[in-house]
Amino acid sequence: MDQLNFSLALPEIALSLFACAFLIADSVTKGRILPLLHNIVVLFCIGLGVYCLSQVSGAATQVTFHNTYVSDGMALALKGFSALAVAFTLIVGTSYAKDRDMFKGELHALVLFSLLGQMIMISANNLLLIYLGVELLSLSLYAAVAMRRDDVKATEAAMKYFVLGALASGFLLYGMSMIYGATGSLDLGEIARASVSTNANNIIFVFGLVFLVAGLAFKLGVVPFHMWVPDVYEGSPSIATLLISGAPKLAAFAMMMRLLVDGLLAVAMEWQQMLMVLAVLSLAIGNLAAIAQTNFKRMLGFSTISQMGFMLLGMLSGVVNNDTANAAQAYSSAMFYTVTYVLTTLGTFGVIMVMSTKGIEVENISDLKGLNKRSPWLALVMLLLMFSLAGIPPMVGFAAKLSVLKSLLAADMLWIAVYAVMMSLIGAFYYIRIVKTMYFDAPEGATGEVLMAVDAKAVLGLNGFGVVVVGLLPAPLMALCFDVIQRSLAG
Repeated sequence: MDQLNFSLALPEIALSLFACAFLIADSVTKGRILPLLHNIVVLFCIGLGVYCLSQVSGAATQVTFHNTYVSDGMALALKGFSALAVAFTLIVGTSYAKDRDMFKGELHALVLFSLLGQMIMISANNLLLIYLGVELLSLSLYAAVAMRRDDVKATEAAMKYFVLGALASGFLLYGMSMIYGATGSLDLGEIARASVSTNANNIIFVFGLVFLVAGLAFKLGVVPFHMWVPDVYEGSPSIATLLISGAPKLAAFAMMMRLLVDGLLAVAMEWQQMLMVLAVLSLAIGNLAAIAQTNFKRMLGFSTISQMGFMLLGMLSGVVNNDTANAAQAYSSAMFYTVTYVLTTLGTFGVIMVMSTKGIEVENISDLKGLNKRSPWLALVMLLLMFSLAGIPPMVGFAAKLSVLKSLLAADMLWIAVYAVMMSLIGAFYYIRIVKTMYFDAPEGATGEVLMAVDAKAVLGLNGFGVVVVGLLPAPLMALCFDVIQRSLAG
């Protein structure tokens, strides 16, 4: 096989060249043509996403750059969804960024390099390349959170995110070094072969596995590595919050698949037990803590913790008594859940940004009072999104939860499935409370009609429409997830 097949890395190469060209164009023109460059960036991200998704069908698993980079259906699908999520963020966040003096070339550059980091994470087949992707993504997001230097809350959020993120990166790197020490390789394929013969009681290998799972847990924001999520969500500018809560979840899922499934499937019975503890705690703490929140963004932070805990249920049901027969169904349900969660999250924070005008920051649940009277369109979109997060049919969230529960039942994990349903019922309370606030409470403060750009209104409408349509017809997306995961496991 050609060890330098540059065509496989075409999305990353195109994105790198485009990001550099954007930086040069913006610096040379001193920001005078930034609105034009903004539109070009959005169109590029949409084009990149469409290109990646168009290549998914029939994509074979291929490696290049001396086995450090892998291109397969799962990678192309997740890259496509990530690029479209970034384009959505830029479209709905334009007015928000302009009102807060954040509409600068630096923001667009950070967004492009964060997307590049995600793509590297998704296709990495080597421990060092995974870490480089993680750091490129993380450093871009740290800077994006801190862009409003005159905002005390944003600066505090950036500091918390940076310090705890550095700690998590240390966990991840330390775990990788131990895995390297135990197996003698950084290549995930070599690690997979070595882990079959490696004694599971090898203390270095076991500690490396623990640190790897801890680093992954931080990137997903699950208990007990969740302490940064509500604080960063609350303190960050909403456009930065969406950059953190949207597309990076797809990259974190891919990193989990690469490390745990591609590299360490032979010891799945060990890491599945760790994921079970993380999932059970995240569902309980995330849902119970969210009930007590009055700040909407903070509530969504705790909601993310519980949602990622639910996604982990799919990851921990793939191998039963060392039998991988359920693996494709389980991991595809986790992928489907992650993709649909990102779809819903984009719309939720999109509504928040559209409602936040200059000098008015929509943060508290009370800010949504009477939204139906001010903007029936936004209220309807938010209703659909809240119902989806709660798992109420026919929204896509119901189909996602059902697919994960099916994988649990197929793995004979009935008690965890029952527990997950109970926690989801608790979570439904605070989602439905948002709907009650929008439709039945009298408005406070600003009572005028919510003004929004045509493009933002259109993509929010598409988002709400997508939540319903994919919920009614989940089979195509489910089939896509199952197909790419099955081919990834076979490769």
